[in-house]
Amino acid sequence: MKSRWEQIAAEQYAEAHTTPELPVLQRLVRETHLKTTLPRMLSGHLQGAMLSLFSEMVRPTNILEIGTFTGYSAICLAQGLAPEGRLITIDNNEETLEIAHRYFHEAGLSDKIEIRTGDAAQILPLLDEVFDIVFIDADKRQNATYYEMVLPKVRKGGYILIDNVLWSGKVIPPAATDKDTATIAAFNRMVQQDSRVKNILLPIRDGLLVAQKLS
Repeated sequence: MKSRWEQIAAEQYAEAHTTPELPVLQRLVRETHLKTTLPRMLSGHLQGAMLSLFSEMVRPTNILEIGTFTGYSAICLAQGLAPEGRLITIDNNEETLEIAHRYFHEAGLSDKIEIRTGDAAQILPLLDEVFDIVFIDADKRQNATYYEMVLPKVRKGGYILIDNVLWSGKVIPPAATDKDTATIAAFNRMVQQDSRVKNILLPIRDGLLVAQKLS
């Protein structure tokens, strides 16, 4: 297995050979590091570029994001929206949402991105849209709950993306025994065994699980 330093070097090499971040995303990264206590929650350059490219391939009309933070991933995903498309993003942290709102405006996406503030478990039942892409990047202990709530709202052939499924490698056997790791590992097994989807776990950043709805 590669050492952590080898992994970092590989990520840096990959970023160096990836289309550069948009200037608005570079400014958002700087402000997030200056003003938040957990800037590592950002999707970051490599994963953000992947989200943008994935969205551009799908050309979604409706995207749902659970977990906005300061808005980096929403801006990336919105790059691929169809002309009439929109993205709904849900979060309950008003301080980080204030940053996200400003950068949605700066990115020229205020008319494409709608922020819903509050508890996702309470907001999701109120959504009537059928989504092409759902990105789950919130409380990891709620992954299974959110997954089951959104799957009926995803169109046939649509996608659910779930972040942080490698959990800093803790889920890899012999897995750590703390509750968060056990919960994420159980969720990964659940999706792997779910006949309603086909799935792939990508070792990008902290692990991105992509599940496509089959019917």
